[in-house]
Amino acid sequence: MQENMPERFLPIGTVVLLKGGKKELMITSYCIFPTGEVYENGEKVSSKGKLYDYGACPYPEGEMGSGRILGFNHAQIEKILYMGYESEKSKEFSTTLNDGYEKIKQEVEKESQE
Repeated sequence: MQENMPERFLPIGTVVLLKGGKKELMITSYCIFPTGEVYENGEKVSSKGKLYDYGACPYPEGEMGSGRILGFNHAQIEKILYMGYESEKSKEFSTTLNDGYEKIKQEVEKESQE
C-alpha cells in the first residue's frame, strides 16, 4: 500500500489504481451492500454478507448508464492517482463513517449467518 495513505474513507471523486489493477477507478460512493452479481478474483461469489468500503466507476469513462458499481475495500488500493475534493463537511462525514464502519460491518456479517 502507498505510504502515508489516509485512513478510509477517501473523498468522492478520488481516482485510484487497485493492486494488480490496470484500469483507473473513481470513487463515487461509500459502504456498498451489493444486491446483484458479485465477482471476486474473476469468480462469481455470493453477495450475502458483503460490504465494500467504496463504490466506483471506471475513469475517465464514468458510469455510462450500465448501472454497475464496482465495489472494493480500502486495503485493495495500490495508489491514489488524484485526491477528490475535501471540505470540512466531507472530513466530518469521513470521521462519522470511520467511527461507525466496524459496527455496520459486524451487523452485516451477523445477518449473513442467520
